Amino acid sequence: MMGLRIPVTQYCLGLFFIVAVLTGCNTLDVYEKTTAFATHSWSSNDSAKFNFIIKDTSAPYNLMMVLRHEDLYGYKNIWLSIKVIGPDSSFTIKREFTLADNSKWFGSSIDDIVEHRIKFNTQPIPLKKGNYSFVIRQEMREDPLLHVLNAGIRIEKFKQ
Repeated sequence: MMGLRIPVTQYCLGLFFIVAVLTGCNTLDVYEKTTAFATHSWSSNDSAKFNFIIKDTSAPYNLMMVLRHEDLYGYKNIWLSIKVIGPDSSFTIKREFTLADNSKWFGSSIDDIVEHRIKFNTQPIPLKKGNYSFVIRQEMREDPLLHVLNAGIRIEKFKQ
């Protein structure tokens, strides 16, 4: 019975793949989480709440809102209230996020689902070490806001 022989090129490719996966785990992303709306509608009474801990203060961060909606979503924008509670301060951002122009969605689409990741800080900001909480609420006139699947937050290290 012959022993199993792996050609050198397959061995090198396999080793390269393993190294790429292991080094790929050292991602710049710190945190991303969304809240799903089971009925595909987001009431102004329903807030999406997220908690996380910042340990690494060596780099500034980008703060992003994440939104997934159906292609049937009826607006080119969304108004959100985002409350940020940090280790020693808190503030609320009320802002309009533009999701489309007259011809297309700005997010990425798969079938009839559109996903947006939009920064809500103008420049990368330093975050202090400690616990952070985010509370997101929709502030559109339509209530509940139909065809919304998920809302969330993404915090990522700024890459230069």
